[in-house]
Amino acid sequence: MPVDIQDVKQVAEELGGKFNEFKEKNDKRIDALEAEKGKLSGQVDTLNEKLGELDELKTSLEQELAALKRPDGSGTKAASEHKTAFMQFVRKGIDTGLGDLQAKALQIGSDADGGYAVPEELDRSIIELLKDTSPMRQVCNQITVGTPDYKRLVSLGGAGSGWVGETAARPATGTPTLGQIAAFMGEIYANPQATQTSLDDIFFNAEVWLNGEVAREFSEKEGAAFTSGDGVNKPKGFLAYDLVLDDDKTRAFGKLQKLISGTAGGFNGDKIIDLIHSLKAGYRANARFMMTNLTVAYVRKLKDSQGNYLWRPGLEADKPSTLLGYGIVENEDVPDVAADANAISFGDFQRGYTIVDRIGTRVLRDPYTNKPYVGFYTTKRVGGMLVDSQAIKVLTLSAA
Repeated sequence: MPVDIQDVKQVAEELGGKFNEFKEKNDKRIDALEAEKGKLSGQVDTLNEKLGELDELKTSLEQELAALKRPDGSGTKAASEHKTAFMQFVRKGIDTGLGDLQAKALQIGSDADGGYAVPEELDRSIIELLKDTSPMRQVCNQITVGTPDYKRLVSLGGAGSGWVGETAARPATGTPTLGQIAAFMGEIYANPQATQTSLDDIFFNAEVWLNGEVAREFSEKEGAAFTSGDGVNKPKGFLAYDLVLDDDKTRAFGKLQKLISGTAGGFNGDKIIDLIHSLKAGYRANARFMMTNLTVAYVRKLKDSQGNYLWRPGLEADKPSTLLGYGIVENEDVPDVAADANAISFGDFQRGYTIVDRIGTRVLRDPYTNKPYVGFYTTKRVGGMLVDSQAIKVLTLSAA
């Protein structure tokens, strides 16, 4: 049954009600006698888990509603013919004329290593599905390039300036410094399998199946790489860059500032406030937190000095739950709460990290290796890089 705005409102109301119940039980747990704490603690944990489920359900309904409103692009005639021929290749392995149609649609030929380029409409649909399922793609800058690698220039400042009298000589200032940064690129692959019988079935939607399988496989690998990948044949994740204690005035470009929680495997509300204000005001307008689901459960219990909860549920459509007024991105590739873990990140990820997609996902059809299954060896080139090391801050759960 199609999702409508009333479904979102209903879940939001239930979320608000459960949050009130959670606050009541948690407050009683804090104030209770030792004998009662065990029972109340279990009730708080159950309500905390229910809050997480409702929050996730609300977000998922909002995404589904947005998907229903998304227009379908029909593309050009050449692109349409290419897509039809490509799906014939997927179902039957017939590639007659596919290379010519591909060249007309994409202005490129088939690679020397074999396989065919996925039609652009289908390719962009895969990227859109990746955005829907990957937390990093939801918040980071994304660009599409037609070359195997990507580089860009960044200004490191250093021009210099000074005060002079009206008639005094004007000394030369320093030369502004430009630096070049390059994306860490790698080729990601998936090899979904389907029987020829299912491909012959006219009711089997091969396009949706291939899109979904590839997007799921790519999303799992990409998410880990964009977060903590080492940059060797894969993107370099933002947490893999050097983390240092130096602030923005003294820190070298390309290194992220980390704050220490003061407690091994723990933190309090004051440290969250410190993390927020370690970020320059210009970055805070579009900033959000990034942490795992278990860490979100941890912060739901935190209060300020007046006894107010720092976490607030999103009680309206398109209004996410917040921590001290900032949205939360749940990323299970970020470390959980543990001693010395880089458990919470905060910043403007749109400005801080860029994901680079090379247009042209490719598919090699293999009906021989794993009979009776037909394999679709699918590859795409993707990269990532930190572009603004002042835009993201990290809280490390260490005693010192």
